[in-house]
Amino acid sequence: MCAATGPSEGGELISSRRNPLVARLRQLHAPRGRREQGLLLLEGSHLLQETLQLGLVPELVLATPAWLERQGALWAALPAATLLRRASEEVLAAAASTDHPDGVLFTLTPPSPAPPLSRPPSLVLALDRLQDPGNLGTLLRTALAAGVEQVWLAEGADPWQPKVLRASSGAALALPLARFSRSGLADRLAAARAEGLAVVAAVLPSPACPAPPPYWQRDWRRPTVLLLGNEGAGVDPALLERVDAVVTIPHRSAVESLNVAVAAAPLLLERCRQAAGGGAAEV
Repeated sequence: MCAATGPSEGGELISSRRNPLVARLRQLHAPRGRREQGLLLLEGSHLLQETLQLGLVPELVLATPAWLERQGALWAALPAATLLRRASEEVLAAAASTDHPDGVLFTLTPPSPAPPLSRPPSLVLALDRLQDPGNLGTLLRTALAAGVEQVWLAEGADPWQPKVLRASSGAALALPLARFSRSGLADRLAAARAEGLAVVAAVLPSPACPAPPPYWQRDWRRPTVLLLGNEGAGVDPALLERVDAVVTIPHRSAVESLNVAVAAAPLLLERCRQAAGGGAAEV
């Protein structure tokens, strides 16, 4: 991270919601604005702390005077390349994507793609058309906790939208993300199998597969791609043709299926349990 000599402060307090900066920040709520400006919009002290810990440099920090009084240490840690602008509570609220911002928001250039690994990854999370930003953000945070080395996204929610960034608590910035079309993901899964990774899809029992084995019977210590499907439709049948195995999470029939972000936790963390000495259960 750049030397923390303090950011440069530009201009007087912004007190009008008609200030051009407000319009520029609001454009970052939408994918088109993020593409055109090449920037992300993030909000909150926690995300700012996570960003700095990752060694990333905010382009701009917009904060209220009250936030500056509360967060003097965080302010002092900002890189010299960051521009600080002070704004009234009303202006910050107009620029933010949340209803109750905590006094700070900032812009950031998306992290550069991670360089290719010198070896095949040991654990990959592949997501087929995941639509809900909250689910995607929660999944990314779980993936980071589980040691996932790459995340492959087939269409679905934009991982750079503010709600995903908030739900992931910064994990979206720390994980190598790659986006594909559905056909592109199918090709990538085939390539992963050729590289020696097992491609495993989580599914519900169905007429085509009435009794998929429980997830704990697999050896997740092997290099693996875990494939999870869309919230409503599950995994695309064309992608299921590219998998080596399917698993399920047994649960009571009182509910038809688990939320995908909830289901991901035991699946991803089973590798940690087995690595700690639990081993795969006997079939």
